[in-house]
Amino acid sequence: MGHRNSAVENLRSEIDTLEAQVARLRTQLAEVESSTTSKILPNPNEAASSNADTTLDPPIASYQTIDRTWPLDVEDYKRYGRQMIMREIGLEGQLRLKDAAVLIVGVGGLGCPAATYLAGAGVGTLGLVDGDTIETSNLHRQFLHASDRIGWLKVTSAIESLKQPNPKVHYRAHTFHLEPTTALSIIDQYDLVLDCTDHPTSQYLISDAVVIAGKPLVSASALRTEGQLLVLNNPPTNGGRNEGFCYRCIFPRPPPMESVVICGEGGILGPVVGVMGILMATEAIKIIAAGQSLHTTSKTDNKDNSNVTALATIPSLLIYSAYSSPPFRSIRLRGKRPNCPSCSASASITSQVIISGSLDYNSFCGVAPALNLLPINERVSAKEFKEKVKDGGNAHTLVDVRERTQYDICHLEDSLNIPFSKLFSHDDGDETVIGNSTFQQLIDGDGKGQNGPLYFICRFGNDSQLAVPKLRNSPSFASTGRLVQDIIGGLAAWRKEVDPGFPEY
Repeated sequence: MGHRNSAVENLRSEIDTLEAQVARLRTQLAEVESSTTSKILPNPNEAASSNADTTLDPPIASYQTIDRTWPLDVEDYKRYGRQMIMREIGLEGQLRLKDAAVLIVGVGGLGCPAATYLAGAGVGTLGLVDGDTIETSNLHRQFLHASDRIGWLKVTSAIESLKQPNPKVHYRAHTFHLEPTTALSIIDQYDLVLDCTDHPTSQYLISDAVVIAGKPLVSASALRTEGQLLVLNNPPTNGGRNEGFCYRCIFPRPPPMESVVICGEGGILGPVVGVMGILMATEAIKIIAAGQSLHTTSKTDNKDNSNVTALATIPSLLIYSAYSSPPFRSIRLRGKRPNCPSCSASASITSQVIISGSLDYNSFCGVAPALNLLPINERVSAKEFKEKVKDGGNAHTLVDVRERTQYDICHLEDSLNIPFSKLFSHDDGDETVIGNSTFQQLIDGDGKGQNGPLYFICRFGNDSQLAVPKLRNSPSFASTGRLVQDIIGGLAAWRKEVDPGFPEY
C-alpha cells in the first residue's frame, strides 16, 4: 500500500513540473508573438514618436493610380493597335503618322481608296485637292461618294465620308484644280504628296513642284485593266546624284496627245484603280513610318528589329495587269538623269518658271483646245442632222467610228460601224489610203444611201472630225463627189439636242 502511494505522489510531482514548464513556454511564446506583431504592424501613434525601425523585411510594394501623359490618346492605342504591334510601325511609327501632313491631288478612283486607308492609319493631316463634282459615272469605283451626292464637290463629299470612320484626322479642303500659280504654295504645306490625277499636264506639274518643295511623291495611274505605280523624289533631291529621281527622268517627253486616253474614253475596271489607290497608301505609310526617306538598302533602328525604318527604294515601275499571270511585275528603271531639267544639279525648272507661267504645261504636253478642225459647211448639228434625214426619208449613210465594244453598248438606228482605227489602212506611212473592203462599205452603205451624203459620228465629236478630212483627201474617195459631214458633238450632242432618253456612258 505504501509503495502505491509513493508512485502516485511521484506522478503528480512530475505533472506539476511539466505544467510549470508548459506555462513558462506559453509565456515565452506570447512574448515572441507580441514582439513580432509589433514589428510587422506598428501602432501608427507609436510610429510617429518612435525611432524604432519598423521597415518590412522584405518590403511590400505599393502600386498607386497616378496621373501621367501618354504619347497618344488612350483611345488611339486601341484604334491603331493592330498596326502598332507590327515592328514595321510600332509606337514610334504611329507617332510619325500622327505628325504627318499628306496631300492627295485628285479625289477620284485613285484618291478615294488612298484617302480612306491613310485616314484609317492615323495620318494627322490629310489635304484633298479636286475641283470636280460628282457624276453618276463615278460611283462604280469612287466609294467615298454616293448617289444622293450627285453634283457635290468631290472634296466635300470625300471629307464627309472620311469623318465617319476617323473624325480625329484634320482634313483640309482645296476645292479647285491644282494650277502652276498655286501648286507650290499648296504643296509646301505638306510632307508628302500623292498624285492621283489622270493627265500628263498635271503629272508633270506635280512632279516639278515636289522637286522644288523637297517632298516625296507617290504617283500612279490606271486604265482599263492595268495600272502603274512610281515612288518619286525619294529621298527629296537637292541636286545630288544619289537622291530620288523625278517623273521627267522616266518620261522626259510626254506621249503624243492622240495616244493619251483617260478613263472616260478608254474605260476602267473599278477594282483595278482601287488596287492602285491602296498601293499608293501603302507606299505613303512606309515612307512616313520610316521616319526618313527610304534608302537603297534595308536597315533597322536597333538590334532587336523593333522598328523597321527603311526598305529598298530601287528605281522601278510597278505594273499591275488584272488579266495577266502573275498580275504584278516590276520593271527596273535607269533612275536619275544627270541632265534632267527638273531634278539635276543643272535644273532649269525653278519656282519662278512655274509660277510665272513661262513653262506652259498644256503646250508642253501638246494639249489643244476643243477640236474645231472643219469649216462650217463640213459640219452639222445633231438637231440639223435629224431634220435633214427626216427619220430615214432622205438617202444617206451614217458611219459610227467608235470601237465595236462601244457601238454595241448603244448606237443610232441604221448606222454603220467602221471603227476609226480600221477606217484607214497604212500604205508606206500614208494614213489617207482607204482599204478596199472599207471603201466598199462606205460606197455601199446600207444599200439606200449610196449616192447621198455621208455623215460621221462618234462619242463626243472628235474622231468624227478627224475622219472627214482624211476621207475627203483620199484619192480613192474624192472622185465620188459625195458630201461628207461631221455631226458636231457626237452622240453626247444627240442625247442633249434630240433624244434625252439615249444612253449616256
